[in-house]
Amino acid sequence: VYIIKVTWSSGGTEVIYRRYSKFFDLQMQMLDKFPMEGGQKDPKQRIIPFLPGKILFRRSHIRDVAVKRLIPIDEYCKALIQLPPYISQCEEVLQFFETRPDDLAPPKE
Repeated sequence: VYIIKVTWSSGGTEVIYRRYSKFFDLQMQMLDKFPMEGGQKDPKQRIIPFLPGKILFRRSHIRDVAVKRLIPIDEYCKALIQLPPYISQCEEVLQFFETRPDDLAPPKE
């Protein structure tokens, strides 16, 4: 689980918790919704950032994989919100960063 501090343009801040699978789901939604910006027709036109790929690993390596993804996940979030507003402020991105009920009772570990 990644802990993300979200600062809205209004100045409000919130802390949210997201699993890698939720980032992956968002990425798939973005590539489906914006195929040209995702580079599906012309890879040179891709502006949607790359997300580190899924990794198969043993349970004992979960923390190591999460730590290795920390910087790429941070870079992904920063690049995502720097995109043109029609992407960075689309419903999928806004919903991803909004506080959810499970963010109010965060994981214990």
